Amino acid sequence: MNSRQAYAPTPHSYVPNTALSATINLDEEVKLAESRAERDLQDSLAEIFSIIVTLDELERAFLKDAIPEADYTEICERSLKQYKSILADETVARAFVGLEEFKAEWDLEVPRATERLRVGMPSTAVTASTGSTSQPAASSNNKSGALILEATQDFITFLDALRLGLLAKDQLHPLLTDVIQSVNKVTDRDFENRGKIVQWLITLNQMKATEELSEQQARELELDINSAYLGFKNIL
Repeated sequence: MNSRQAYAPTPHSYVPNTALSATINLDEEVKLAESRAERDLQDSLAEIFSIIVTLDELERAFLKDAIPEADYTEICERSLKQYKSILADETVARAFVGLEEFKAEWDLEVPRATERLRVGMPSTAVTASTGSTSQPAASSNNKSGALILEATQDFITFLDALRLGLLAKDQLHPLLTDVIQSVNKVTDRDFENRGKIVQWLITLNQMKATEELSEQQARELELDINSAYLGFKNIL
C-alpha cells in the first residue's frame, strides 16, 4: 500500500521565495490608502454606507411603533442632510456613482432606506397625520397665529423665487421643504393639492444639485403650489 502523503509540504519540498519575503514586513501596518485624499474618500463612502443602513433600520423601527414620531423625524432629517452633504463633494459623488450602483457593489438590501432617499424627506413630512380631531391643529392651544403666518410666508417666498427665475434644484428644494414643514406645524389634516407639494419635492430631490427645471416645469410648479396654497387657506 502506498504511504499517505503529508498534507503540509515537508521542508525538502518547499523552497521559500526570498525575493517575496524580503518585500514583506510582518510588523508593518497594512495601509488601505496611500494618501490623505484616498483615506478621506474611503471614510466618506463608509459614512454613506452607515447612513443607508441606519435609515433602513430607522424606517423599520418607525413602522413597528418602536420609536417616537418626534425622534424618528429628527434622526431621519439629520441622516438625510448628512447623506446629501457628503455627496455634495464631487470626488465622493463620482466614486459613489449612484444609489443603485452603490447597493449592488456592497450587496445591500435596503428597500426602506432606498424609498426614503428617493423621497428625500421623513415619512412624517410626506403623509399628513390623520388625527381624531376635525379641527386643524392650529385652531387649538396657542398654535394659530404665528404658525399660520410662518406657513404663509414660506408659500410666498417660494412662489417669489420662481417668479424671480430661480430654477435650480439647490435653490428651490430647501424653500419647498420649508413650505411642507411649516404646513405640517399648522395642521395635521390633509388638504386639496397638498400631495402636489410632496410630488414636487420628490422631483426636485432626484435632480442633481445644479440641474434646473425647464420653463414648462417651472410654470407647472408655480400653478401646483398656488393651488396647494389655496387648499391650505381653505381649511384654516
